Amino acid sequence: MKYYLLIILLITLNVSAQKTTLYCIGDSTMANKKDPERNPEHGWCQVLQPFFNESIIVENKAVNGRSTKSFIDEKLWETVYKSLKKGDYVFIQFGHNDEKIADSLRYTNPHTAYRHNLIRFVTESREKGAIPILFSSIARRNFNEQGVLIGTHGDYPLEARLVAKELNVPFIDLEYYTELLEQSYGPEKSKKLHLHYKAGEIAFYPEGKDDDTHLSLLGATEIAKLAMEQIKLSDNPLLKNLKKGIKN
Repeated sequence: MKYYLLIILLITLNVSAQKTTLYCIGDSTMANKKDPERNPEHGWCQVLQPFFNESIIVENKAVNGRSTKSFIDEKLWETVYKSLKKGDYVFIQFGHNDEKIADSLRYTNPHTAYRHNLIRFVTESREKGAIPILFSSIARRNFNEQGVLIGTHGDYPLEARLVAKELNVPFIDLEYYTELLEQSYGPEKSKKLHLHYKAGEIAFYPEGKDDDTHLSLLGATEIAKLAMEQIKLSDNPLLKNLKKGIKN
């Protein structure tokens, strides 16, 4: 009997050892939200786990309101770094809060501090044998009166792309793909991707909500789909094991 128990334990440990952890670091557009049964806001990494089979475990460490600077200063990155093991993946998407030029605790110059913080995330992930993946920031719903979607992120997506190219990091241009998503819905229907509610429409926002940055469950799910599609389409060998974990 003890022999069979030992065999079962060894099998269990072997299966557990084969699992890969996917860490997500970033801001509120990625983060888990409290009270998801009532709260209409969702981060796109909050809905990632169902896209993977049991070989991939999603650990969403993104936090509302964080920039690359505050994520480091508050020791949030240190916690992730200590947990990383060989073969893990790290999704990295910052920019929304790095742009806040009036906030000394969060603002980073895209060409200096932001760039160097991304390089730090990449190099330190690799130190632990983990595989970083850089993402540009998702687009805001920012249509002008003529129905043209106007970008809001300045040079931050460019710097993410440049760091990815220079350091040979897999890069997914979520700004571009989410711009296409917003445009496909159009100026009015794209409100469904975000948080637009009239006063009294839902209990969670009794005074109403008009938010073109953060995501509804629909918006989060659509963006998670975009990320998975781009990973599946990639021929980068670094993504091989992650691709194997994506459900067909």
